[in-house]
Amino acid sequence: MDGDDRVAFLQGLVSNDIEAAAPGRAVWAALLTPQGKWLADFFVLADGDRLLLDCEQAQIPMLTQRLSRFRLRMKVTVRPEPALHVHVAWPAFPPGQPSVPGLIAPDPRLPGFAWRIVAAEPLEANATPEDWDRYRLAAGLPEGSKDLEAEHTVLLEAGFDELGGVSWSKGCYMGQELTARTRYRGLVKRRLVPVLIDGPLPAPNSPIFRDSREVGVMRSARDHAGLASLRLDALSGPLRCGEAILTPRIPDWMRLPETTAGA
Repeated sequence: MDGDDRVAFLQGLVSNDIEAAAPGRAVWAALLTPQGKWLADFFVLADGDRLLLDCEQAQIPMLTQRLSRFRLRMKVTVRPEPALHVHVAWPAFPPGQPSVPGLIAPDPRLPGFAWRIVAAEPLEANATPEDWDRYRLAAGLPEGSKDLEAEHTVLLEAGFDELGGVSWSKGCYMGQELTARTRYRGLVKRRLVPVLIDGPLPAPNSPIFRDSREVGVMRSARDHAGLASLRLDALSGPLRCGEAILTPRIPDWMRLPETTAGA
């Protein structure tokens, strides 16, 4: 994305403060419906006179189309960059960032979690996408449409507040009213939480039960770990999903209402 109005353009559309994107500093943000429901999320990296959106590949056509629809008279161009390659490196503790060519910034969601790398050429890898899945599931971090449901998920249900994906001090953006109301009126009724899985791996979107009552739905999973969208009153296990038993595991970064934190 380039053009003189690129920062102002995104600032009025997405959930986080785009002005904070700078060399070596990425911003995690979401594009919402006017009703405040998730459509896509991405990392915004500053690269000279352009902004790069590190996003889920399958969502590039939708994002390009939707963002272009709002350009009006603003000086901004939105286009895919198929020649660029996105990599992740983890963990991100000292002594420093990876010594590889490319645009590099820490994953802003958790300190010391990972690096996001945008490179002009594919980089040699010593890990697999499956390894990344295990790592981010253990931390309880969502990954796009694997864990979030378009036009349905509310950001605060998916940890965007604790993980720094929402600015509460910038001006208005699309979907801001519902996002703010959800926070200040305590309207969150469910959360996306990590679960330990004992038994066959449940398929995505499988219903989750406590006794005979449906209390949530399975999202992505690998091996014996996954993410599940659960009612706040169902955050203590065990729960049943198909032939598997699920045990919710609340990560240290997650903030829950006092009435449910110890449930």
